[in-house]
Amino acid sequence: MLTATTLERIFIFRDKEVDIKLADPSPSFSPEAVLNFYAHTYPILTTASIEGPVINDDAVQYKFVSQIGTKG
Repeated sequence: MLTATTLERIFIFRDKEVDIKLADPSPSFSPEAVLNFYAHTYPILTTASIEGPVINDDAVQYKFVSQIGTKG
């Protein structure tokens, strides 16, 4: 018999060469809503884009990639 399970969502962004994992504030939020939710705490996310999803270690991972401080 097959069992369906919902995978945990993890949101990751890099700040000062350190990966920061953010918990999912609500499974009903879209990735864009999660980005806006955390932008109040981490202002660097106000200009970030979303990469993913990628399934890794039984979790759905999204990356928030900031555009500040990058050239080229």
